[in-house]
Amino acid sequence: MQVILLDKVVNLGGLGDIVKVKDGYARNFLIPTGAARRATASAKAEFEAKRVELEKQAAEKLAAAQQLGEKLNGVNVKLTQKAGVDGRLFGSVTNADIAEELTKAGFAVAKSQVRLVNGPIKTVGDATVVVALHTDVSVEVTVSVYGDHS
Repeated sequence: MQVILLDKVVNLGGLGDIVKVKDGYARNFLIPTGAARRATASAKAEFEAKRVELEKQAAEKLAAAQQLGEKLNGVNVKLTQKAGVDGRLFGSVTNADIAEELTKAGFAVAKSQVRLVNGPIKTVGDATVVVALHTDVSVEVTVSVYGDHS
């Protein structure tokens, strides 16, 4: 199925690109999330009419993400979890926990934006986590996990 991208999609293309994707990917992900439309003649004409407005919106999103990224870069998040004497956690620290702490600190971050490269954090100590604010903006945040031995 051919679709017109209404936003930049990683490993696929940028705003306004007409790309061929599998039907399921288009129907189940791209179109429902608003990242693409079917590439019909009327949709192409409508897109060209709105192109300037969509590019302006994309630039505003990027600028907002860059501004938040500058504030968020180098932030240290402190979490306390129950842990054993050997430093291993009972459970783990997930992207939802980190996003919740960042939100409490005043940063609007969704759990889907927090990327744990090596999976959930399962030990006490510091870990570096990537927060992807936009397809072009990602910052590193340090997560300090402290053990609660009570």
